[in-house]
Amino acid sequence: MNVLHVIANPRPAETSTSKKLAFEFFAALTEKNPDVVVNNIDLYQAKPPYVSAEALNYFWGPVANPSYIPTKAEETAANFSNNNAQTLMDADVLVLTMPVWLNSMPAILKAWLDQLLVPGKMFTFGAEGIVPTHHLRTVVLLVSSDQVYKEGDVRDGLTPAIRAIFAYIGVEDIQIAWADGQDASRHFDSNERREMAIEAAKEIAEDIAGLA
Repeated sequence: MNVLHVIANPRPAETSTSKKLAFEFFAALTEKNPDVVVNNIDLYQAKPPYVSAEALNYFWGPVANPSYIPTKAEETAANFSNNNAQTLMDADVLVLTMPVWLNSMPAILKAWLDQLLVPGKMFTFGAEGIVPTHHLRTVVLLVSSDQVYKEGDVRDGLTPAIRAIFAYIGVEDIQIAWADGQDASRHFDSNERREMAIEAAKEIAEDIAGLA
């Protein structure tokens, strides 16, 4: 099983709740399945660029016109996508470690998704629409937030977006371990909430290990 771990949190592990979840998740996963191959990508060490007009032409020009020939500038604009997409295409499981900022994902993660979930990489178009060209079965969110979120909370701009983004390429299995209420000055039970999220992360890891 190939697991791609994408880290979208600039804080050090000592002060990052989401990274603590990731540590416990991967400890449980590798204990249950030592043969798992894990590839770690820290987006703050390998920053994706925002998609430009030239990159859009490179990705989508051949969809509208199969004989489309990109310019040199368009090829250059697609360098990040071309150099990084295969790792995601080969993954069976994608783990996203992140905080919640302004009720949604960090912009750096959205930039990464915009670069890689493009035609010619993760999917192509057939007679009946999108044809996935990847191995991805499950997306795991390891999330922390200062605020407390209830199920179906209208302030949650993260999980609906992730579900919609990956449903577009045919991935419906989204697993979530979320440590909310991590602002101890406002939430007296922040430690308990973190421990509950850690246990949820371990349970998800054990379930995934059994799917290999």
